[in-house]
Amino acid sequence: MIAPTLSNATVTLRPHRVEDMEPYWAFFCSPRAALMDRPSSPTHLWYGFASEVGSWVLQGQGGWAVETPDGRLAGQIAVSQPPHFPEREIGWFLLDGFEGMGLAHAAATLARDWAFDALKADSLVSYIHRDNARSIRLAERLGAVRDDAADRHDDTDVVYRHRRVH
Repeated sequence: MIAPTLSNATVTLRPHRVEDMEPYWAFFCSPRAALMDRPSSPTHLWYGFASEVGSWVLQGQGGWAVETPDGRLAGQIAVSQPPHFPEREIGWFLLDGFEGMGLAHAAATLARDWAFDALKADSLVSYIHRDNARSIRLAERLGAVRDDAADRHDDTDVVYRHRRVH
């Protein structure tokens, strides 16, 4: 399985392409990624990037590239559960210059709703660095609630729980 293409009026979620790696590497080298687990080299970026793509084959879930309506790469959204994550996560990042346009909210809504429908998930979590106020605000705008009882893979993270509304 490859990532399905999903879209609404604001964004398109599409399968990754190898050319996405260059802007992702620039993002991870920037201060914008300071509160994220980030690769230490292009080789490590390749491992993470390939795992986002390969997770579709292995688990039926993974990462999408986020594109604007005019086809510009704006970031990534992922629904995944690598072995070190206690639960299935929805996570995101936007490249520089794409904040404040509703792209992250639109992308996360598409991915979350896809996970609830296609994967029959009742709950997703977002592991967010405790100092990442923008991501915390996005999780809250999506209706997620902080879950201090949830297991986390990193002691610096807080966990926000997204629940399916029946």
